[in-house]
Amino acid sequence: MNEEYTQNAELFKALSDKNRLMIVDMISCGELCACKILEKFNITQPTLSHHMKILCDCGLVDGRKDGKWTYYSLNEKVVQNFREYLGYVTTCKDDCICKSSNSVESEWEQNNDE
Repeated sequence: MNEEYTQNAELFKALSDKNRLMIVDMISCGELCACKILEKFNITQPTLSHHMKILCDCGLVDGRKDGKWTYYSLNEKVVQNFREYLGYVTTCKDDCICKSSNSVESEWEQNNDE
């Protein structure tokens, strides 16, 4: 379970930047070339590359090269899993960590020591 928290925390971190959130919104309509994304922002190409690397590294975005351009699209499987996870952590459930006999900190430490 802690692996899910770790993986999804990376997605939340990637989305915690306003520019990256806006980029995800843009490519939610379909694949876009980096040049088209760059037109909408007042940032340099290296800064866009930095944002795209973060989005790709967490798995949320896929990039494909075509000549000198890179085209970006959402990884729909990761998006769907993230939606489900957000629903899971924001809903009361029988196996919720609040119902565990261990404290959250000790459970966290126990699972991170493995």
